[in-house]
Parts: sequence; C-alpha cells; structure tokens
Amino acid sequence: MTTATELAGLDATDQAALVRRGDVSALDLVEAAIERIQRLNPDLNAVVTPLFEHARETAMTTDQNGPFAGVPYLLKDLVAEIEGTPFTEGSVFLRDNVSTSTSELVKRLRRAGLVILGRTNSPEFGMVPACEPTLHGPTRNPWNPAYSTSGSSGGSAAAVASGMVPMAHGNDLGGSLRFPASACGLFGLKPTRARNPLGPLYGDAISGWAVEHALTMSVRDSAALLDATAGPDLGDPYPAPPQLRPFAAEVRADPGRLRIAYSPRTPGGEPGHPDCVAALDDAAALCATLGHEMIEADLPGLDATVGAAIGTVFNAATAWIVAYWTRHRGRDPEPDELEPLTRAYWEAGMRVSAADYLLAIEDLQRFSRTVAQFLTGVDAWLTPTMSTPPAQLGQITSTPIDPLRAAQKGGPTVAYPLAVANITGNPAMSVPLHCNADNLPVGVHFLGRNGDEATLFRLAGQLEAARPWASRKPPVHALRSGVSAHQR
Repeated sequence: MTTATELAGLDATDQAALVRRGDVSALDLVEAAIERIQRLNPDLNAVVTPLFEHARETAMTTDQNGPFAGVPYLLKDLVAEIEGTPFTEGSVFLRDNVSTSTSELVKRLRRAGLVILGRTNSPEFGMVPACEPTLHGPTRNPWNPAYSTSGSSGGSAAAVASGMVPMAHGNDLGGSLRFPASACGLFGLKPTRARNPLGPLYGDAISGWAVEHALTMSVRDSAALLDATAGPDLGDPYPAPPQLRPFAAEVRADPGRLRIAYSPRTPGGEPGHPDCVAALDDAAALCATLGHEMIEADLPGLDATVGAAIGTVFNAATAWIVAYWTRHRGRDPEPDELEPLTRAYWEAGMRVSAADYLLAIEDLQRFSRTVAQFLTGVDAWLTPTMSTPPAQLGQITSTPIDPLRAAQKGGPTVAYPLAVANITGNPAMSVPLHCNADNLPVGVHFLGRNGDEATLFRLAGQLEAARPWASRKPPVHALRSGVSAHQR
C-alpha cells in the first residue's frame, strides 16, 4: 500500500487512479494531505484557512468515478468562494467575512471529485507580485524559506511545490498564476479568457483580464483539470472559442514542427537578470533540439500608450475592488484596514473617469489586434517568466511612509510583459525547465494564440517528456524527512 508520505510524490492523476482501483480511499488521501499540511505549514505559511473537518465529511461521500476522485485540493483565498466559510482576499478589511454563495468553479471542482481542504495565502486583493499580506503574514518558498513565492497565487504555489497537495487553485490578472509557477518550479497555465467561469458573482472581471485555473506538478493534471472545469456558465457574457478535443489528449499529441519567436528583452529594451536569460537560452536550445524553428523577435506594439493604458486599468480595478467590498460590507474601510499600497492604488483609481477607462480599453484592444497579427506568423512567443530570480522576503512590501515601495521593488522582478495574455485574452504558460546556481527555480513563458491551449499543452507535454521536472524536490518537501526546515 502507498504510504502517506509516498503519496506526496504522485500527481493528481495518479492519486485518483489509486482511489478508482481501490488501493486507497478518498479519506486516506485527505488524511495524508492533512498530515502533510500540519507538518509543513508552520515552515511555509501556505494554508491560512484550514477546512479539515469539512474535507473529511466530503471525502466520505465523494464520487469515485470522477477524474480526480478523492484528490485533496486547496483554494486560493481570492475570487472563488464556498458558502458559509471564511473568505478574506488577504485583507484586514475582510478579516471576519464569510462567503454567502459558492462559485460555479468550486461546484465543478467538486463534481470532478476534488476534496477542498482549505484556503491558501494571497496578497491583499492579489494586487502585488509577492505573497506577504499584513493579515496572514508571508508565505515562504519551499526552495529557500528566506525567499518569496512571488504572487499572487503564492500560497497555492508553496503548497504544491512542497507536496502538501498535487495541485491547487489560482487566478491570474497579470501573471499571478505564472509568476509563482516560475518562483516555485511548477507548471502554470493561464487559460483563454472565459474558458473557466467566474460566476455567479462576476461576469468578465476587469474587462476579461482575470481568469481562473491552477498550479500543478504535471502538465497532464493541468489539462485534465481544465477539461473538468471549462465551459460557459448560464448567463456568462461570452464563451471562449470551442476546443476541438479534450485538453488531456493534447498533452500526448505530437506538436509537430512549431515556429517559436523568442526574446530576452523586456519592453524597455534591456535583458532580464542573467539567470533568467540563461533559462531562456536553455529553453530555446531545447526547443530547437526538438525540431522547432526558433526566431528571435520582440513583440510589437508595446509602447508608452499601452503602458499608460495598463496603469489606468489597474488603478480603476483597485477602485472597483474596494467599492465592491465596501458595498458588500455596508461600510467604508477604516484607515488601518487597507494596506498602504492598496490605499494608494485605490486613491489613484478614484481619479480615473469613465472616459479614461474606456479610452484605455480601446487602446488595449487595438494593441490586442497587433498581437493577434504577430501570432499569425508564429505559434508562440517565448520569454523568461520573471525578470529576476525569486526575491527575498520583505523586499516587495510597502510602508505608510512609502506606500508605493512594493510596486517599485516588485516591478523589476516581473518586467517581462505577462499581462499581454490578460489584455488579449490569449492562453499562456510558465514551464519549469531551469534552476539557477542557488537552486532557485527560473521558469520560461510561452504566449499562445487566442483559444489555442491545445498547442501549448502539446508543447508542454513534449518539454516535460524531454526534460522531466517532477523528480526535482525543494528542501522543504513532504518526501523529505519529518524534520522541519528550522531544524535542518
């Protein structure tokens, strides 16, 4: 029989197979995951809201025919809600908030057989590329607990990378699935706009920038999970382009000879950190070895107008988020209930007029057409995911005296334009092919065509087969001894 510790080395697909064969029960999987969380979370602070008793009850009645029958899962404490459970979005303003409805995505996760064990840490409202909220404290990177997981799905990334669970929920407004995937050595796919539902509370949050999916150990888990959750909900404003066959089948398919553009340069024209450029060079060489045509090319259209429009939308988004929760709570936040950076963004957003916002959206839609035209000539665009290796904890934080410090310190770590996928709605992925000399993961990023997750999954499956990453485990991992990171 597979032991509780050994289960931590299996992806979600293999864990579900054990349940279907009768080798273990759903409750066995859940109890093993609870043990791992209780053992590792004091070192990492990845799980901020345990729902263990609820999980045990759910495991007793889980349908064992689902694609992920009995597999333990964690929800990021942002966007996706479960009625009757705490939900804070990393904010002191919501510290005693309890959800009044269950998200459609959560219902689909449950129908797939997943058992939700709790919620993972997120920065306040997910608005910074780090995971160090005042409310819950920092999440630490399993590869080195002195370093950041990046953000905003940093709690989920730490939970998966450490083996607490084989995959965990995340969402992505400008890279929040892909940045933590890079920092923690995981596969992170941002799906096409509207591929997964946001209802019943949201339609197309922030003009469709926000999307839902997961951080996973394996490519096949990401694909099969998307198969289980994808599709419009009743009343959604629009659907994603239809998929031709299950995404899980694409992972095993030959991608053929792809034409892949790549660039080491950030929009400012400078290359990222040498470790990130080395990761790019390594990935480009691997792709060429696999038979793909590689051409160096920068993404066109990334000018000052696009940059200004992104800033306008981001500030307006923060104002919308605070207004949403103010209406929900029936009162304004107190001065100490929002972090300094959030308050600065909120105040800037309150100065954005409706006309300013709509002009910015039009500018970005024109840019999206430029990107679409560029991608008619190539199958994907490759860059490093992050522009630096993971930052040290405390680097990307703000103070009341310096409220914009987190943005000023965080921006240089994420200078590659991952938000392009959110602006255009295109799918994109971070693939964990490289570690630097300090044994910190450095991911590479592929931007795909709108609606074409299939090509990305085929390529990712090929890369995973050529350069398997599942055997690489961080120092803080459930497969290692029961000694805590503080005692190592």
